[in-house]
Amino acid sequence: MQEDNNPFKTILTFSKDQRKGILLLFAIIIGLQVAYYFVDFNSSEKQTPEEQNWLSLQANIDTLKTQKSKTTYTIYPFNPNFITDFKGYKLGMKTEEINKLLAFRKQGKFANSPEEFQNVTGISDSLLNAISPYFKFPDWVTNKNNGNYNSKYPKSNWKEYPKKEALKVLDINQATKEDLMKISGIGDAISDRILIQKESYTGFVSMDQMNDIWGLSPEVLASLNKYFKISTLPKVKKININNASIKELGQFPYFKYPISKNIVTYRSMNGDLKIEDLANIKGFPVDKIKIIALYLEF
Repeated sequence: MQEDNNPFKTILTFSKDQRKGILLLFAIIIGLQVAYYFVDFNSSEKQTPEEQNWLSLQANIDTLKTQKSKTTYTIYPFNPNFITDFKGYKLGMKTEEINKLLAFRKQGKFANSPEEFQNVTGISDSLLNAISPYFKFPDWVTNKNNGNYNSKYPKSNWKEYPKKEALKVLDINQATKEDLMKISGIGDAISDRILIQKESYTGFVSMDQMNDIWGLSPEVLASLNKYFKISTLPKVKKININNASIKELGQFPYFKYPISKNIVTYRSMNGDLKIEDLANIKGFPVDKIKIIALYLEF
């Protein structure tokens, strides 16, 4: 008997045990497929009433998320001459229309009516009708045309303000509080300070004395020297420097106690003082000798 050597026949021939194994494998696969469809493998979690309430609303939330939100652009009154690229785009203007407006503005010109704005930009009538109610032009534009006022804008109550009184050059010793306060930068407090200083000197003898008043800026000092002067020297109360005591000398604003004491000491050692001797006194304000000398008797 000749032996069959066909390899395919040998491969496809199974033993009894092999056939049982194959049948068992198919049974397991079918069983798993059935279990997949009929058994719930999700682990159940206990949910609170609040969580259940939120989950019940989840469907509505998902629906709202999928809806495309429509952004609205609120228009407020504006001057159309100052429309930016972004605002023009939001209003519905085309790029070339915005560029025409920007080029017009670069020339230093202004559109003073909706019609003129349309002529400059070339926007359509429908767009003009939609945005022109929000145009806000300056009052002087809407109220011009030789006094023929638009009924939409009531006639303004123009007030005629008096012209500022021109300042005249005055003698500083004759100036009142009101005269001083006409200078920009001089208010109630500084004007009082100037008048008190004048009384302590029994009159100013030089405009340089304004430099000794606290609170006056260089600009205010310049204005004071522009509108005030010393027309005539006032009759000041003079101090006899060769007879006055330390106490009497100390009452003079320029002489504090140390200077008064040094004056009396120098006088007692050198005799009566002359104007040229003042520079030799210790601590004497040499830079103010010419002013101080006008208050002294020798």
